[in-house]
Amino acid sequence: MSMNSPKQTSHLKREILVRLIRAFYSDNFEENTRLIPYDMRPKGSEVPYRCCIYKERAILRDRTVAGLGESIEETSDSALLSEIAQNALKREKPDNKQLTVLTTACEGCVPSRIYVTDLCQGCVARPCESACKFGAIKVTNGKSKIDSEKCKNCGMCAQVCPYQAIQKIIVPCENACPVDAIFKGDDGHAKIDFDRCISCGKCVSACPFGAVHKKSQIIDILRCIKDGKKVIAMLAPAIMGQLPCTPKQLRQAILQLGFSDVYEVAQGADITTKNESEEFVERLENGAEFMTTSCCAAYNELVDKHIPSMKPFRSDTKTPMYYTAEIVKRENPEALTVFFSPCVAKRKEAMNNPNIDYVINYDELGAWLIALNIQVSECEESEFKTEASAEGRNYAVTGGVAKAVQTLLPEEIPSRAVLIDGLNKQSIRDLKKYAKDGMCELGNLIEVMSCPGGCLGGNTTLNSYKPALKQLTNYVNNSKSITEIEK
Repeated sequence: MSMNSPKQTSHLKREILVRLIRAFYSDNFEENTRLIPYDMRPKGSEVPYRCCIYKERAILRDRTVAGLGESIEETSDSALLSEIAQNALKREKPDNKQLTVLTTACEGCVPSRIYVTDLCQGCVARPCESACKFGAIKVTNGKSKIDSEKCKNCGMCAQVCPYQAIQKIIVPCENACPVDAIFKGDDGHAKIDFDRCISCGKCVSACPFGAVHKKSQIIDILRCIKDGKKVIAMLAPAIMGQLPCTPKQLRQAILQLGFSDVYEVAQGADITTKNESEEFVERLENGAEFMTTSCCAAYNELVDKHIPSMKPFRSDTKTPMYYTAEIVKRENPEALTVFFSPCVAKRKEAMNNPNIDYVINYDELGAWLIALNIQVSECEESEFKTEASAEGRNYAVTGGVAKAVQTLLPEEIPSRAVLIDGLNKQSIRDLKKYAKDGMCELGNLIEVMSCPGGCLGGNTTLNSYKPALKQLTNYVNNSKSITEIEK
């Protein structure tokens, strides 16, 4: 299996989870958890990544802490993994911070800056000087020099240099964050400002050392199942492209993990489609110039924290996860709900919804299946109780939400979809402009997806995008239209 993040760091994180899950099912969870770093790097073994075996074990220990759902920042260096595992079993609910930084793994990247290399020729044209609006670069003694106090790291000088002699040093996690929520602290290691963070998870995928880590809720879920509680799985549509099996085989595999029932979140998406289409009509009739969708949790955090002026234009309709959880709790009041998510952001949304108890990411599901040696392609098929539409199942891809809404619009209602395929600094500038102007010249129905490609390109997915899309498309094409189901 491959994930939408660096291969080696993904393998390490997955191996930790597999070992944690197997430790949970063993006779001594605490002790077998404590031994994970030593089992992975036994005495005399090869040290593939770091300077010594002790450094590797220290990092593996911290990865295990994150796998247990705890913050590295709030965990004592002297605490044994067995103690942390014991505390994880006693935890009443996960905290509201989804990410943690492993300082042992963070290499303390040099600060982001523009610098002039030895390739500089001190050319007569001096395009770098002309391009800089801040007067930060001058040619002195035949070489360009940058005044660090004036430089704004805009990179214009690097873009115009004919010799490519001016380069920009980036810090991967900082460069990936669209809202500048991650930065270097005084100790030289990455810090996350959770007041700015929109939980998009781009820093997790970007860090080549795997130092930015999501905190897992897998132990909480395992404990609930072991205690005999009724636990129900809710599958976000993107999951149907992740594993080499049919959706019905996947349902059966999840039941084998101990879940009492499995719901498709696509049925909640059908409710979102109906409500959002009605809302769009009402807004246009009341003179609104445009409306944005409201399904993406990272986008909703972006609006709440960074673009409050967009709030009047954002749909008030709830997300598919919200409506599905509402259905599950209505039909099973005593049950605990677990949302199966392709991204980090949904965890934050779930924490604000009393109908959602836990969130598991697709990569964690993959580790769980490996740990129990469940071959999904060999599972029998079991039927979903409720049928979802093709449009609801297609919410997983960019354009799917807008297309679904347009399907239910009356013919006399004009709609032009605008697709924001991934949140980055440019797309955020565009959104701010639309909010400020009160209009979008490109269209009147703006679909916003934090991850390029939509949820199918989420940062915790298992499969590569193209094969995942092919698999999902086949499922969508064999589903009824929402107009058929509505009848």
